[in-house]
Amino acid sequence: MEADIKIADRGEHQSLMEPLLIGEGSRHRPALTDLALDVTRKSAGLRRSLPPSMLTSLADLVRSMNCYYSNLIEGHDTHPIDIERALKNDYSKDARKRDLQLEAKAHIAVQAWIDRGGLTGGQAMTPEGMCDIHRRFGELLPEDLLWAEDAVTGERVRMAPGELRTRDVRVGRHIAISPGAVPRFLARFAAVYRKAGRTESIISTAAAHHRLLWIHPFPDGNGRVARLMSHAVLLETLDTGAVWPVARGLARNVSQYKILLANCDLPRRNDLDGRGSLSEEALAEFTRFFLTVCIDQVDFMESLLQPDRLRTRIMLWAEEEIRMGALPPQSGNILEALLSRGELPRGEAATLAGTGERQARRIVSSLLAKEVLVSERPRAPAGSRRRIALATRASADNRARRIRMP
Repeated sequence: MEADIKIADRGEHQSLMEPLLIGEGSRHRPALTDLALDVTRKSAGLRRSLPPSMLTSLADLVRSMNCYYSNLIEGHDTHPIDIERALKNDYSKDARKRDLQLEAKAHIAVQAWIDRGGLTGGQAMTPEGMCDIHRRFGELLPEDLLWAEDAVTGERVRMAPGELRTRDVRVGRHIAISPGAVPRFLARFAAVYRKAGRTESIISTAAAHHRLLWIHPFPDGNGRVARLMSHAVLLETLDTGAVWPVARGLARNVSQYKILLANCDLPRRNDLDGRGSLSEEALAEFTRFFLTVCIDQVDFMESLLQPDRLRTRIMLWAEEEIRMGALPPQSGNILEALLSRGELPRGEAATLAGTGERQARRIVSSLLAKEVLVSERPRAPAGSRRRIALATRASADNRARRIRMP
């Protein structure tokens, strides 16, 4: 933060962003509670229906999907193939495309950190957690993407990763609180949302999503931070396993998403519109939209993966590949074992396949080459037991890795 910038503080009170929650006594609450319970049931059912061995690789796919759709919301159309290439450090020679590839890779890296437990115990709702998301993302961005135009002055300003804004900002018709007020509003934000119970946390994820954007704590990157924060909250509250992408649903309904967010900026309309400074009805409408999007995305992943037919589809695919000579015989034995056990040491492959060790290594190598299996600890020390597991490609019947993202 530059020492010569005087941070303006107009003394705004935190009550300006009330209501933060849709209270138990609200007329909107029963319908929202039903939606929250539906999200919980469907999300838990999807996770239980998937072989544990697939959760990690499926989460990898979802991170790429989330990244793709989050970029679309920001107006950055980075093709899925370019994202895949970026993950392999294969960048375009075109400077703009390369920047967007690096942006995509940064998003995926931050979400991977979240998925591996980087923000537990409600840390995503704290000022420190939000700054951590912003810093980790910003530090991986190319220099050109760290600069944005100040909507008030028209001046080009460089974003400092992880640092709160020091200037006034305007987003559309919304003039955000003064920069000096941001820390106390974030403190109030954390105090309310971190103490919420499980059902309350699910319902209030949408409210927190908007209120963070309303505070607008960073000069740029607030939308991405809000979506990653929401992902972290749902991951922890619902124990989603990170296997369904909320950003996809928001992007596919981006006009409605932005309109409903803007409506939440409106002041209370009348005596039937809650008791806060902002409209409770608009907040409830956005919450209904957000929870419905979550349900739609769980349904989408279930329809893509068809977990009830998963074992049959994988084994039929393996039989066809063996018939065409694309896989060695006995490959199905290893896949069958992995579907039952989740993962296994590579050293057991020969026993399971009913072959010698040399042939078993050939089978495993073929399955790895087709990205049907993943090998854990690829650089494990000599003597350690490396393990293999099913990859996402197998889980979606050879479609998930090459999904056309509609």
